[in-house]
Amino acid sequence: MDISQQKAEFSLAYVHAVATVAGFALYDVRVDDESVDCGVAKRGGGGTVKSPRLELQLKCTERNVLKADGIHFPLKGKNYDDLRGTNLHVPKILVVLLVPDRVGDWVNHSDEEMCLKHCAWWLSLAGAAERGGVETPTVILPPGQRFSPAALEAIMARIGRKENV
Repeated sequence: MDISQQKAEFSLAYVHAVATVAGFALYDVRVDDESVDCGVAKRGGGGTVKSPRLELQLKCTERNVLKADGIHFPLKGKNYDDLRGTNLHVPKILVVLLVPDRVGDWVNHSDEEMCLKHCAWWLSLAGAAERGGVETPTVILPPGQRFSPAALEAIMARIGRKENV
């Protein structure tokens, strides 16, 4: 498996762990032609929308993209355009996972715990401005938007109430 495949699989494992802890199902998207790697589904729900869903574009990097104001991630133009739509039946977000430089450092484990390193952030690009000819626009994922079980629960609750993510 090459490093790109390892990053893709590790991103899925990370999101799967977060979704599982939050009590949601993760589903596969067989063909990523609309910048969607996987989806999150909630069974039932008490909001306006029954069984809300969310689609995710996953990215993983070991590059030094963490700044004081958030993650500065260069996103392919196609992904940017696909994620900025507002007339989607199922909302989409970008999730960027930062990992250590060495693959062997991505997971630490002992008899007491297994730790996935480092952390992921999320961003909704719905309604974002056109990229104005920029091939690879840099998006900034705010420091307060870590992709955690609590954050995913809040996102799914907003979707269930038909609110913007």
